[in-house]
This record gives sequence, structure tokens and C-alpha cells, in this order.
Amino acid sequence: MRDCYCTVNLDQEEVFRTKIVEKSLCPFYGEDFYCEIPRTFRHLSFYIFDRDVFRRDSIIGKVAIQKEDLQKYHNRDTWFQLQHVDADSEVQGKVHLELRLSEVITDTGVVCHKLATRVLECQGLPIVNGQCDPYATVTLAGPSRSEAKKTKVKKKTNNPHFDEVFYFEVTRPSSYNKKSQFDIEDVDEVDKMEIRVDLWNASNLKFGDEFLGELRLPLKFLRQSSSYEAWYFLQPRDNGNKSLKPDDLGSLRLNVVYTEDHVFSSDYYSPLRDLLLKSADVEPVSASAAHILGEVCREKQEAAIPLVRLFLHYGRIVPFISAIASAEVKRTQDPNTIFRGNSLTSKCIDETMKLAGMHYLQVTLKPIIDEICQVHKPCEIDPVKLKDGENLENNRENLRQYVDRIFTVITKSGVSCPTVMCDIFFSLRESAAKRFQGDPDVRYTAVSSFIFLRFFAPAILSPNLFQLTPHHPDPQTSRTLTLISKTIQTLGSLSKSKSANFKESYMATFYDYFNEQKYADAVKNFLDLISSSGRRDHKSIEQPILLKEGFMIKRAQGRKRFGMKNFKKRWFRLTNHEFTYQKSKGDHPLCSIPIENILAVERLEEESFKMKNMFQVIQPERRVLYIQANNCVEAKDWIDILTKVSQCNKKRLTVYHPSAYLNGHWLCCKATADNTPGCTPCTGGLPANIQLDIDGDRETERIYSLFNLYMPKLEKMQEACGSKSVYDGPEEEEYSTFIIDDPKETYKTLKLIIEGVGTLEQEHAQYKRDKFKKTKYGSQEHPIGDKSFQTYIRQQSEISAHSI
Repeated sequence: MRDCYCTVNLDQEEVFRTKIVEKSLCPFYGEDFYCEIPRTFRHLSFYIFDRDVFRRDSIIGKVAIQKEDLQKYHNRDTWFQLQHVDADSEVQGKVHLELRLSEVITDTGVVCHKLATRVLECQGLPIVNGQCDPYATVTLAGPSRSEAKKTKVKKKTNNPHFDEVFYFEVTRPSSYNKKSQFDIEDVDEVDKMEIRVDLWNASNLKFGDEFLGELRLPLKFLRQSSSYEAWYFLQPRDNGNKSLKPDDLGSLRLNVVYTEDHVFSSDYYSPLRDLLLKSADVEPVSASAAHILGEVCREKQEAAIPLVRLFLHYGRIVPFISAIASAEVKRTQDPNTIFRGNSLTSKCIDETMKLAGMHYLQVTLKPIIDEICQVHKPCEIDPVKLKDGENLENNRENLRQYVDRIFTVITKSGVSCPTVMCDIFFSLRESAAKRFQGDPDVRYTAVSSFIFLRFFAPAILSPNLFQLTPHHPDPQTSRTLTLISKTIQTLGSLSKSKSANFKESYMATFYDYFNEQKYADAVKNFLDLISSSGRRDHKSIEQPILLKEGFMIKRAQGRKRFGMKNFKKRWFRLTNHEFTYQKSKGDHPLCSIPIENILAVERLEEESFKMKNMFQVIQPERRVLYIQANNCVEAKDWIDILTKVSQCNKKRLTVYHPSAYLNGHWLCCKATADNTPGCTPCTGGLPANIQLDIDGDRETERIYSLFNLYMPKLEKMQEACGSKSVYDGPEEEEYSTFIIDDPKETYKTLKLIIEGVGTLEQEHAQYKRDKFKKTKYGSQEHPIGDKSFQTYIRQQSEISAHSI
């Protein structure tokens, strides 16, 4: 048996790690990981490790998906065979070379060929065991000879600048009488020769230097042009160890969702964006652009995510959801099934609660969920599943206490519920009460079907999906959370015959504890509070909300006059009040920076301390805290959230120094005074509202992509409108799936959508054509060996008549 965990890597940089599943050969992780990708990459890789207590964890195998292939597996559960991992295949980065083959005439008048190889620089080499001290070897190899030369070692950098030139004699001069014969041999010889550049990490370990990648270039192609300069991707070394059977290592099931959008500037999106934002005011709402998007998408969720983000960004979410909810309530026949389906309304409200309610969940549930995950009290109440030595009564009591505490926390949290959620609940309650006037309870069930069934219950059941815990809980904790979630869901649903709701008799027995009127009253009071308009302002009782925490490395700030300025690992915590660090989690803070003292948060150039993923937190009196995050994704997350939280500070800086002040001067602008104002403008700020960092143009581009993808359905919907307005009999089968209340209005909107999408599609095509004309294969952006660019060239040449 093995104790395995899995890591997610961009090329070789680890950006996420699952928990360890112990003693299993078929571990189930069930973990979701979402990130914005802050840099270019060639492979998305997944490594499976076997934990070893005494030695370094050993790698079992890996799955590496090329960036170009991610679309193939988009949003599909796929089993991937694990591949063997050896040092020779673990390669990333690119190298910049210049080659010149020249003919030299010697004193005796004989012609010979010389090759000059200039190794300029490399970028993005892998970091091996936390260090990278690279050097390159250059080898001229032919069938009968091999000559190697080596650059200097560059310390502590994975972007080394070598700029060294090496000369090789390709053909040696020969005597006149044999000239013709020698030349013929020579041409063959040169054609078989190749120049090989290998990159190595100079290791101080006894195992020898680590291979970082190689490049092989035949000299044949140099014959046409005398000088040749380009960037190349480094390639793995082929050691011929392909004999390993691929099925020996097992396989890994993944579901990867990868989207890449090219976003234009705002003015390109105006027509489509205005059409979408008008949706709340269109009569009937089913004829609006946003509602039509929900009709044509295969999954309502696909449409809900960008729509909610767009409407939240422009402050139009409440009128939009009120309009679609009210239309759905009108179509509902039975008050007991209100908002129970997977409609556009319910998906949009789910998505809004997830975005706007994240901090609300942290404040209410996180402390108790953390305790449940750490303490592991037995709570199994099914007599069949009871373990040896467990007492049913004790378990029931444990579970009852947990349910009671969570129920109290939820029902007392009304004043903390985000305003945008309360406004939506108010409109749900009003339209439900108006539609079913005979049912006094419908005003409660309309709201509880969201706040309990679709918000609190799922967050208790899968806390990892709501960022309450970093990983999927272990089986015992998972079972406890399932039992709590079921009970809370039933308590919140206010149905009359509670115990009849449970299939299991042991749940019905357990539920008798809660069959008192005080529980129903508490739920009703809570629902009344969160769905009443004009609630009391709760800003005055705001408690600090934890936004992010984790280990990072920081450089001493020089608070002590004679202290050493060295680097130390510390536990950092950011709340909406302060940014602190301490020795380890739970210790007393060693330093606390109030949010209002954060004047800028910017990246720090790698050259400063020869360390990657560094950023700086600039405070009053030019005090700077230098911090190194664990990887590029973490660094981006910290910079974004620190920037957002300090956005409204009155004294925010407009300029900063991108490098550090070392040895009496700033490395960036060489100024000597440490209080010299910055030399670079600060990066643009994000919106002050910490909950919602949304780019409206990006969401509109996403919606355009969806409309474009489902264009055939838009056209079919146009036909349906035509057929409906002309022919009023029974509907044709293929049209009956669409909700069309007013064929004329719907047709008008559809026409505008198709026009808007068509215009944007032309802009994208033009952009691609322009990019294609400007792009040079072998440039820094598209090194030789860039598969995605080769695919792109192939597509372009099929579309256009450009010569390549």
C-alpha cells in the first residue's frame, strides 16, 4: 500500500498539491483547483508522489498534457495513463542562439569552413531542488568526430545571460592535388554533422550535474544562409528507454477546464454589452439577450457564470434576477415546487451567492467546520455502520450538539448577510407571495430553497468547494458533515411532516430532537430578517474577515538597527483590517501592518535577490517588506488581494522602485539616496469592492464565445419565432424546447445578437490575420519548437492564401 498525493504543475512549477490519501493503491482525491494562469507554459503536468517519512518522496509517474491538447479534453472526465518520469524528460525553458558558418581562405589559398556559435541567453529554466546554477555545453558532432566546449556557470538564476562565442573548424584545409576528392567527402561530412547545445545545473551534490534540456541542429540548414539567429525551445534527451510498458504505472482521472480568451478594449463590446445589460427592462424578459443565452446554452450553468459576473460588475444583478425570477414564478403551478428546478434563475442566484456570500460563509461556518475536521468526534447514528466500541447514544449527542451550534450560528447571522443577497431574497419573497396568495408559507420557502438548500447545506457537505477547507475531508468527517447537512436542510425547509422527509428511520428518530416550535420560529425570524428591505446597517459591527493565509519567505525589514537582514519563513495572515506575520500558525504576530499603511503592492525584479516570485509591500517612510511566494500562482493571488484590500487608501503611491535598494543604490535607476521617489509608475488598481474583482469586457468576450458556439441554436430559435408568429397551432417538436412568450420581440433581439456576434467574429479574424503577418517563427514569443504556433500556421494557411 502507498501514501499518495498529487501535484498540479505548470511545466515543472508546482502550483497546487492535494492532500495525502494513506494506504491505498486507488486513492480518490475529489479536489477542485481553480487558478488564473499568470505566465506562458508548454505543459500542464500532474505528478503522483509516494510519501516517504525518511527519504525524499518518490515520484510514481506523471501525466503531461500539452497546451495545444487541452481543448481536446475540455470539461470531460478522462483517464490518463501515467508516464514514466526520468530526469532526461523533465525539460522546460528556451535558449537564444546565433550561428554563423563562414568560409575562410588560408594563406595557402585553401578554403575551409568555420562555425561560430554564440550562446546569448536562456529563459525559464527549471529550478532543481530549490536552486538553479546553469551552464551550457556546445558540441559539434559528426560521424567520426566530436568536439565540446563549455560556458561559465551563472549562479542563482534560471534566466542566465551567457553571451559567449565558440569557434569550431568544420572542414580542415587539404592539399591541392586531392581537392576535388576531399570536397566531396566534406560535403557529406558537413551534412551529417550537428551542433548540440546542452544545459546543465551545476550541482554540488555527489550525483553529478542535472540535465536541464538540449537542442540539436543539423548543419545542413546553415548552408543556405551564412548567419542564423533565433530562440529555440529546449527538448528532452532521447535515451531510448521507451521499452517501459506504459500500463505498469496505473492511471489518473482528471477533468480539466481550460479557457483562453482574447479580450479587446471596451469599445468593441459596447453593442453586445448594452444589449445584455438592458435585459432586466425588456418586456417580456424571455425576449431579452441574457434569457436567450440561457435558452441556447447546453448547461444553464455555462450561461449563469459570465452573466452574473457581468451584471454584478455593472450593479444590475438585482433587477435582472428579479425579472427572471418573477417570470419563472408565473410559470410555476404548485407552490411546493417553487425554484426547485435547474433553471436559469436558480443557477444565477447560486452563482451570485457563491460570489457575494463567500465571506459570509467564512464568518459563519468556518470556525465550526475547522473544529469538526480537527477533533474527529464520532457522530455515526446508523446502527448498521457503528464501529466497535462506539456508543449510539454518545454519537447522537455529539451530532446533536454540532447541529445545534451550526443552526444557532446560521439563524443568528442575519445581520451579516450581504446586502445584494438580501435584495434578491426580498424580490423572490414578494413575487412568490403575490403569485400564491392562499399559501402563507410560500414567502418563506421561496427564500429557504436558496439560503438553506443551495447555500448553507452544500457548504457544510463539501466545505472544500466553498473555500472553507483546503482539501476534501476524510471519510469519517465527510460522513459527519453529510448527517449535519441533511438535518440543517430539513430544518430550513419548514415542511410540515418533518420526520416523513427521511428515507432512513434512524434520521427520523434523530430529527425528533428538533421537532420543537422554537426551531421553526428561529428559521422564520432569520428568513424575515434577510428578506426584508431596508435592514439596519451592519457596518458598525463588522468583524475582521480572514481573506488569505499561508507560509511565505520574507526578508527582515531592518526594524532593529543592527539586525541581520536575512530571509525567514513566516506564516502570513491577511484580514480586511491588517496584514500580519508570525513564526507559525496560531502564534502571536511578530509584525502587524494596518491596511491603511499599505501604500503599494508590486512585483520585485528577480535580479534584486536572485529569487523568483518576489513582491514588495510598501509602507510609510519608504519601509518595504520583501516577500517570496511559493510559486507564480500564489504570488499573483497575494498581490491581487493585497492590492484590492488597500485600494481605497488615501496615500496610495503612484510610483515605485521595481528593484531593491542594495549596497548604497537602487538597482533599477541607480539613484543613491534611499528616499528617492520611485522610477516606475504603479500598476493600475482594481475595484475597491473586495468581493468582486471582475473584468466586464472579459465576461462579455466569454458570452460572445458562447453565442458563437451555439450559433446554430440561435438560428433555430429564429425559425421557431417565425413559425410561432405565423402558425398558431400545436408546436413542432424541435421548437418546443425554447421558451418564447413574444415571438416578435424575441426575433428582434435574436437579430441584434447575431449581428453583434458577427461583427466581433470579423474583428477576431482580422486580429488573427494581422498577428499572423507580424509573427516571426523563432522569435522570443514563438521559439522554434512551439507546437501551438505550428498548428496555428497550419490553420491560417488553410484559411488564407499567405505564403509561409
